[in-house]
Amino acid sequence: VQLQAFGGGVVQAGGSLRLSCTVSGLTLDHFGVGWFRQAPGKGREGVSCITNTGSSTYYLGSVKDRFTISRNNAENTVYLQMNNLKPEDTAVYYCAPKVRVGFGCVPESDYWGQGTQVTVSS
Repeated sequence: VQLQAFGGGVVQAGGSLRLSCTVSGLTLDHFGVGWFRQAPGKGREGVSCITNTGSSTYYLGSVKDRFTISRNNAENTVYLQMNNLKPEDTAVYYCAPKVRVGFGCVPESDYWGQGTQVTVSS
């Protein structure tokens, strides 16, 4: 299984980025998928996740109403639209397949990929 995350970069506070993650070696439409992030000196946290059909989503409280997760099962790709970015959103963002969506995002595999760096300047 390979995951390729794209779309990170350096933006000013208030800016937007759209992350995308393409998965190969696994048919995504059987699984929930999610985005996680890890800031320097901190643990990895679940940012947002979506069920296999897209019928249910979860958002970390600090990103709710600013981030939107979506998926294209035909292209085995998941997206994260990030608006009104804040300096505290600075982190490496990872996508993960096989994520259980509930009162949080629970990864159920060790597939992470290389991540993409998001840096928000104040």
